[in-house]
Amino acid sequence: MLSGKKIEMSHHSFYALRDMIYERSGIFFPDQKKYLLENRLLRRIEDEGFDDFEKYVDFLRHDPLRDKEFSTLFDIVTTNETSFFRDINQLQAFESVVLPQIVKEAEEKGYKKLRIWSAPCSTGEEPYTLAMLLLNKFPKIQDSGWDIEIHGSDISECVLNSARRGEYTDYSIRNVPPPYLDRYYIKNGNGKYNVRPEVRGMVRLSNVNLFDNMRVKMFRGMNIVFCRNMLIYFDEAAKKRVIANIYDSLAPGGYLFIGHAESLFNISRAFKLVNINNILIYQK
Repeated sequence: MLSGKKIEMSHHSFYALRDMIYERSGIFFPDQKKYLLENRLLRRIEDEGFDDFEKYVDFLRHDPLRDKEFSTLFDIVTTNETSFFRDINQLQAFESVVLPQIVKEAEEKGYKKLRIWSAPCSTGEEPYTLAMLLLNKFPKIQDSGWDIEIHGSDISECVLNSARRGEYTDYSIRNVPPPYLDRYYIKNGNGKYNVRPEVRGMVRLSNVNLFDNMRVKMFRGMNIVFCRNMLIYFDEAAKKRVIANIYDSLAPGGYLFIGHAESLFNISRAFKLVNINNILIYQK
């Protein structure tokens, strides 16, 4: 960066960056969000020593390390705001109705497999919360011959690395009920909280782009998918593509939880909308 020169994003660079981000992730920045993309990327441009956005665009197009940079880029342009036990009403519907129903149906069929997927999982709070709720509802399930998989996936390797550490601040655990805090966390010498190994061991973390049809095909037979507060980043075409991929990943009768302010209206007619304790959930 030249001394005293303010780096600004041209319209040409904005359209180029927007198109590359969209093609790789489905995340869409409309014209009125140009300032947002510019503000979020400016520090990255400066820290990496690019003279302008045009050189950054060229790097993303041609450099052999561009895939790694895209992972960092996605982390910068998305908001990883999350916490344990977020949107408690949905979680109560999951624990009190959906989970027991799926477990009962599986036992009746003699098919003791349970598959849960949190996408995107950000820094891990959601999949770890789901594991805790499962253990709380069915304390003996791991010793009863069940094959359990809880998956957490995200497009950002940075947040996944944080999830793998399983260490959290007071802010992250602010909504954790005291019995869960006592049972499933260990306070360490840094004043932070570590998720206990028996919970972390239940969760498989992986880098998955929900816009990548081939990667999503790895997830099949899911009984429950949490994809909350993700659709806000997509335009209508991308929403339809992602939801279609998730639909294919679900087992027959499987459930999809999306954000309480989100809807599949005009996105998909493939799901049945069910009301559980005044919480609307989508079922395959």
